[in-house]
Amino acid sequence: MVRGINNLSDARYCAGMGADSLTFRLDPAFADHLTPAVVKELSGWVSGVQLVGEFDTLPVADINALVLECGLHAVLLHRARPAQELAQLTVPAFYLFAWVLDMLPEDVTRRFEDLAPHYLGFVLASPPTPLPKPAEINRLTEQARAYPLWLGAGFAPTALRAYVEQLRPAGIVLEGGDEIKPGLRDFDEMEAVFEQLEE
Repeated sequence: MVRGINNLSDARYCAGMGADSLTFRLDPAFADHLTPAVVKELSGWVSGVQLVGEFDTLPVADINALVLECGLHAVLLHRARPAQELAQLTVPAFYLFAWVLDMLPEDVTRRFEDLAPHYLGFVLASPPTPLPKPAEINRLTEQARAYPLWLGAGFAPTALRAYVEQLRPAGIVLEGGDEIKPGLRDFDEMEAVFEQLEE
């Protein structure tokens, strides 16, 4: 999953490198949100990827309207919503899950159990500082095996491939970036990640 796509260079590069899904920030609550016209233009140049809209405070009815207008396959919600609201969504939802420092293991497990019936999966995109300790990684491994969990590439202490093989998450989350100028983008960092994940 590559989040925050805002330019054609990123959209085409990530789709070509085998990304499964691209996310677009569509909620006006985000300072860097895109208009539906821009999302439709960018998505028109790619194929074979899932289009995901990111939302924070926008009402469900407005989300559904944007889903239809932009041809989205799923949404990534930045905050938990009541079950009755989630039931009104016309596409599946991912939940952007935040790492909570010093949270008791049983509380983390309960949180997953309560939310799992309502979401397609959980996106844990931003690693904490410092990175999780070995005991926390073991718990994270258990959770990744019990629930569909997408992890930010920044969680890997060194080698991403070894980390992925240990945890076996549902997917890895990368962040899109800005073009240096229209049509010009530095993909060195992203390319290194894709190369590590190649079979």
